[in-house]
Amino acid sequence: MRYVEAGGVRLSAIGVGTWQFGSREWGYGQQYAQTDAVDIVHRALDLGVNLFDTAEAYAFGKSERILGQALDGRRDKAFVATKILPLLPLAPVVVQRGRSSRDRLGIDVIDLYQIHWPNPVVPLSQQMDGMGRLQRDGVIRHVGVSNYGLGRWQAAERALGGPVLSNQVQYSLVARGPDRELVPWAATHDRIVIAYSPLGQGLLSARYDETNVPGGVRAGNALFLPDNLRAARPLLTALREVAAVHDATPAQVALAWVIRRPNVVAIPGASSVRQLEQNVAAADIDLTDEEDERLTRASDAFRPTQGLAAVPKLAARRLHR
Repeated sequence: MRYVEAGGVRLSAIGVGTWQFGSREWGYGQQYAQTDAVDIVHRALDLGVNLFDTAEAYAFGKSERILGQALDGRRDKAFVATKILPLLPLAPVVVQRGRSSRDRLGIDVIDLYQIHWPNPVVPLSQQMDGMGRLQRDGVIRHVGVSNYGLGRWQAAERALGGPVLSNQVQYSLVARGPDRELVPWAATHDRIVIAYSPLGQGLLSARYDETNVPGGVRAGNALFLPDNLRAARPLLTALREVAAVHDATPAQVALAWVIRRPNVVAIPGASSVRQLEQNVAAADIDLTDEEDERLTRASDAFRPTQGLAAVPKLAARRLHR
């Protein structure tokens, strides 16, 4: 496993996103929540993964409970990140919700507590005052944000009066917005970008085309519109050809591209232990500069229609960034 060291923490370059733990919209069922999810966490720890990301919004806290139970007896090997859904995030509310997340996780301290979405109504001073209280009380170790632009990330730091360690954003070969400001700033300021949906909700696995599209939670993602699937063909071809050189899969190469960026870690989900193992193996792929440039050029040329109506997380359908 490759690790990223920044802001006083050491994180596995590939982590585990746990939105699907207990969430009905993924359609995995109760058996997955009770057995597969636990097996995924245990195998991830065995492989050197230490970053696990969840949120109170995932299955109304059930994801946090499942993750916490899976970490029982191995808590010291994990860096646990969770997020507050910022509905009326006044300081006392942030404090109460942070304590509730810690209790659902069943741990003494949350390693990283993140604001899941910007809230333009409640001042950042209120939100960060709550975060600061949680830090001082030993409920959380580090503060993070999610889906923030650079200016708001910097404003959060000023409001907190200390480092806001990370910004969790959608980032992949089909979601390149963070390249403009977030990734360069994190690299030069000892901060971390956490990439969610690093596989474009599966588009970059190269398994889908106009005749084969995913359903369920991904049905509303504009990336899977027929025109966009056709437009993605050159990018997917590049992924397949680079993957063949490395005896890898297109998905692994797409992950390798993301974590090749400085101070960037990725948190793909996993439907099975096998998929988890494939995700983790991406950290061992050493792309050449030429391969990286080819993938980047192919990504630049991909211009999806109707934007990236990405609904990569449950909260996104309700509180669009």
